Amino acid sequence: MKRIFILSGLVLLLSGLTKQASAQYYFYNDTYYDSPLLFELGGSVGAINCLTDLGGKKGIGKKFIKDLNIGKTHMNAGLYLSAMYKYAVGLRLEAMFGKVSADDAVLKSVSEKDIARNRYNRNLSFRSSITEYSLMAEIHPLFIFIDWTERDEDPPRLSPYLLAGIGYYSFNPQTQLNGRWVDLQPLKTEGQGFVADRPDYKLKQLNFPLGLGIKYELSDIVNLRGEFVYRILQTDYLDDVSTTYFDPALYTNSGLSSADQLLSYQLSDRRLVKDVSTKRGSPSQKDGYFSFNLKLGFYIGRERIR
Repeated sequence: MKRIFILSGLVLLLSGLTKQASAQYYFYNDTYYDSPLLFELGGSVGAINCLTDLGGKKGIGKKFIKDLNIGKTHMNAGLYLSAMYKYAVGLRLEAMFGKVSADDAVLKSVSEKDIARNRYNRNLSFRSSITEYSLMAEIHPLFIFIDWTERDEDPPRLSPYLLAGIGYYSFNPQTQLNGRWVDLQPLKTEGQGFVADRPDYKLKQLNFPLGLGIKYELSDIVNLRGEFVYRILQTDYLDDVSTTYFDPALYTNSGLSSADQLLSYQLSDRRLVKDVSTKRGSPSQKDGYFSFNLKLGFYIGRERIR
């Protein structure tokens, strides 16, 4: 009941803002009236990549772009609806769909003496589809301190902006074995759920998008955006790799069937060269993924002058 009351309040508030804005039309140019509150409907297409424990560059693992494998970039697409007040601040609802992957095999050419050779010998890989729904705020600095509706000159068509918000996403790490793709999370490849201090991870979680972009008005009702967004995740298991190998004898407490125990053992330890190290991943840093998109949006709210 409380949720219904809050939702009703938000609907009434938005309706009030819309009515107020509709009563404040002013000239945008010789063809259209403008409104303080504009809605925008659009779509996007672009590239998506991730930073996880797998793959990387030579040497010790580095931060962000210094450890990025460009060859593992995939396509993504999305839809969005936003409400913008006086071009300065806005709220956006967005849906994004894509795929991420990483593979230790990218390190095949590193020297035998390079510490990254240990990651190559680990011999792990993953892929995962990503479905994300987010609510983000836009802040346009060029319009924050200047009310262009009060000036005689036209507002700038080019506007850089900042983004921040919250998202809800789903993922499902898989790897390939004997030509077929296998879901990794149910196999508990690092003892999640039955080894002490290793809780299972959920395939649907919250994330925190941060980004920046630039918007250009192509026409009175159409705009083009270029946008980069990084997602801060609360998990290190985007790739199903985080900590250490565990004693296979503990499988007796796993709750897995005999067939799944064997499958989990095969996929948890695929090292090309066995050694005494138990290190499988690095839990000190969470995984993340990011995207660069081109967006085409259509304004809703400007009215043609009759």
